[in-house]
Order: sequence, then C-alpha cells, then structure tokens
Amino acid sequence: MLQQTINSIKPLHQEAMEEAQKHLDFLLKPQGSLGKLEDIARQMAGITGNVQNTLAKKMIIVGCSDNGIHEEGVAVTPQDVSWLIADCMVRGIAGVATLGRHAGADLRVIDLGLLKDVPTPGVVNRKIQRSTSNFAKQQAMTREEAIRAIEIGIEETNKAFDEGYDLVATGEVGIANTTTSSAMLYAFTGKSLDVLVGRGAGLDDAGLKLKKECIQQACELHKPDAADPIDVLAKVGGFDIACMAGTFLAAAARRKPVVMDGFISGVAALLAVRLCPEVKGYIFPSHGSAEPGTRVIFEELGMEPMLQMNMRLGEGTGAALAFHILDAAMYMMNNMGTFAHIGMA
Repeated sequence: MLQQTINSIKPLHQEAMEEAQKHLDFLLKPQGSLGKLEDIARQMAGITGNVQNTLAKKMIIVGCSDNGIHEEGVAVTPQDVSWLIADCMVRGIAGVATLGRHAGADLRVIDLGLLKDVPTPGVVNRKIQRSTSNFAKQQAMTREEAIRAIEIGIEETNKAFDEGYDLVATGEVGIANTTTSSAMLYAFTGKSLDVLVGRGAGLDDAGLKLKKECIQQACELHKPDAADPIDVLAKVGGFDIACMAGTFLAAAARRKPVVMDGFISGVAALLAVRLCPEVKGYIFPSHGSAEPGTRVIFEELGMEPMLQMNMRLGEGTGAALAFHILDAAMYMMNNMGTFAHIGMA
C-alpha cells in the first residue's frame, strides 16, 4: 500500500494555478496585496484543479503512541499522561478538541502504540504494540512496523476522504515525542543538536543536556541512513510520526490539502517529502512552533508558517487555527469582487 500510494502522487495542476493567478490579479485590489492568502488560493487550485474551492468538512487526524526512550529521563511528564490526553481528546476537552471544534473540525484519534488503553469510547484502536522500544538500547521499531504505522495513517486518512472530508490536518499524542522528532531531524540533516533540540514540555538544563546526549548516542549506535527515510523512522522514530507521514502521503495521493501542525508534525512532513518530494505541494504549514528545530524544518521544506504564536502544545492545535485562514482564503477567492464588477475590464 505504501508504494502504491507514493506512485499515485502527481504534481500540482499548473494550468489551474495559472487560472487562479489571473483571477487573483483581477480582484478589486492591487496585485499581490493579500500576500499569503493569495498564495494559499493559488496552491489550493493546484491541488484540486479548480480555481474556486470550498472546505466544508475538516478533520484533524491524531496519531497516538508512547515512546520507549522515555525510560532515559528525557521528558519531565509521566508517560501515563499520553493516554490521558487521548482520553481528553475524545471527551472533547483537550486543546485540539476545543480549537478544532471552534474551527468546525472533527477529530479522529488513533491509538497506534499507547501503553494503556483509553477507557472512553471514540479512540480508533490500531495498536501495533504497546509503545515503541527504547532506542537508546535498540531500534525503536522494526522496518515492517514502521511501514505498517505509515500505512495505518494512509488507511485512516483515506477513510476520512471517503466520508467526504475536504481538508485534513495532522496531530499527535506521545510523551517524549520531541525526542523522537529531534532524533529523526538530526539523522536527516546532521545539523548541530544545539539548534535542533528543545526543552519539550519543560526540561531544565540538565535534562536538556541528557536529551541531546541520548539522541547523539542513539544515532551513533544505530547509524540511521538519511538516504532511507524508513530506516530513520524505524531506528529513532515513533508510531505517531509515522501515522502523520501517512496522512501527508494519502492527502497528496487523493489530491487533497493537508495542514502541518508544529514541530513533531513538521518532522512527519519532512519524512513524507523525503519519501516523495511531490508531497510538498499539498502541505499548508500552520505555525512556527517554539521548539527550536522548527526553523530547520521550514528550511528543509522551503516553507514559511502562516502564524507565529509562540505555541508548543502540539496535538494539532496550530493546525486548527490555520483552518480559519484557509477558509478566509477560499471565501476571498469565491466572493470578492473583480474589476469587471465595477465596469473596469
């Protein structure tokens, strides 16, 4: 399924983008004066093949998994919090549930590897195993598990599109997943850990030092191959990251827009783009996370965030805010007057 999905991904519709640009240039405004709103509208035309679009049904697809590297003390938050956050999501009281509801979006919360089962109904059980392995001692998952986790993301995203959703976004749950994300980003780029690794949910100086040491030692131990994205994921990644990568790939294959959330989602986007460069054209980046490695992700992807809100919660919260901006861009394209309306051809 993974290779079939990758093979289905095509470039953006250039003719539709050119037509969209003509329409934008004829709207009642100086050319280019609405900045990124115009960029969004043009990109959306390239995705769908239509100059005018609506985004009536939205979904945030959240991948959930615990991470074995937590054993090394790289996070201050207890691991039990992972299932608790997932539980709060399906109860509608977590951050992403609240902001998603405000944006008119639904949630799909998927358990790929939580240590504890969520008691509240509503979580999609696609558990591969209970947590990844501690990659300080052994690789996080097998290659087969890595591919399976991506394919779960593809399958669940395709279900959303089959149900009529026009727009999806990526979210995640998993204590210590800033460590897995930083490790993958380090493996992909080789940049200094000082510019890649942040404090996550609140590490002190000693904890930050330990986090960097764990990542460096694990990469020296496993030697993830930057030229083989699945190898990087399997050796130092997480099931939640894999699931989000599957969402990016499925959206591109189905010619649907997908919103990138923050740091962890950004690493998943980078993984998807490394697997298929054409995926990049289908991604709308929401915000610049306070995690320092986010800047490197945007450099690697050649993108700029819509928002700078000093957010670092993750979950898909920044993507929920971006839904409003995407809606505004579509409304502008569909409703703003043109010079023809005032008799100026």
